[in-house]
Amino acid sequence: MNAPLIDPFQRAISYLRVSVTDRCDFRCLYCMSENMTFLPKKELLTLEELDRMCSTFIRLGVRKLRITGGEPLVRRDIMTFFRAMSRHLESGDLDELTLTTNGSQLSRFAADLAAAGVRRINVSLDTLDEAKFARVTRWGRLAQVMNGIDAAQAAGLRVKINAVALKGFNEDELFTLAEWCAARDCDMTWIEVMPMGDLGNEDRLDQYWSLDDLRARLAERYTLIDLAERTGGPARYVQLEQTGQKIGFITPLTHNFCESCNRVRLTCTGELYMCLGQEDMADLRAPLRVSEDDTALEEAIRNAIAHKPKGHDFDYSRQRADGQMTRHMSHTGG
Repeated sequence: MNAPLIDPFQRAISYLRVSVTDRCDFRCLYCMSENMTFLPKKELLTLEELDRMCSTFIRLGVRKLRITGGEPLVRRDIMTFFRAMSRHLESGDLDELTLTTNGSQLSRFAADLAAAGVRRINVSLDTLDEAKFARVTRWGRLAQVMNGIDAAQAAGLRVKINAVALKGFNEDELFTLAEWCAARDCDMTWIEVMPMGDLGNEDRLDQYWSLDDLRARLAERYTLIDLAERTGGPARYVQLEQTGQKIGFITPLTHNFCESCNRVRLTCTGELYMCLGQEDMADLRAPLRVSEDDTALEEAIRNAIAHKPKGHDFDYSRQRADGQMTRHMSHTGG
């Protein structure tokens, strides 16, 4: 039962992204609708069930655990879960425990996260302009996020900034964001907007800014050195010779990264998505709850991995958002 998780294309699954809540204190335009209907709390896995679920994946070979949401730090008593997961770091069974956050709650939790063994975090930040930030997040406050980043760095956490490339929105901040990250000693990753969810008036084709174009613009000012390194995720990195900082590119549309995909995503209700860009999923909540023994759960996990697809079908090339997923990004956890 301890054989590693290998999918049909001989990719070892060593990276689990876990959404601990679908709730968030922001309403980012590309992530969720302004008036979201959230899941009843009774449908969510308890913190104890999340512990058992993640521990089972770790026993089966997962080495990296990323906690997501929604906004993971709005989940009540979430630090109980982080402290529980730290035992896997201490045993050596887990290489990394990390999270992606909007930064709003970092002032409260940064020190506790560091104490639980978190060493680096991703903070989603698409603009440094206060008015634009309020517009893209609908409910967000830029000063609160900046204070959170300060707290994270003061606690010794390595901060990476994630920015979604949005045409007509943050194109004019390409160099401003790069320079700000360099001054703060933060690496940065740009992400192409993905066709996820029905967000009302937001047109994905209007939002889409190709990272090929973004990279070409960066190269007008900086010397870009391609790096071979990977951090366990889909980003491809360059180093800016003039500043020494790393810039990552996550390009599900222009250059998909499916051939090296080593990850699966678990939702807060126990649904396992083997691919962000496919609707296929496996229900792990039922086998988790059927018995205190993990045999049925392990079997369900292995069966799910056996159905992991080769890749997604995202495509804007035909001037429509082919491969669009009906679920919101916040449902799957990014």
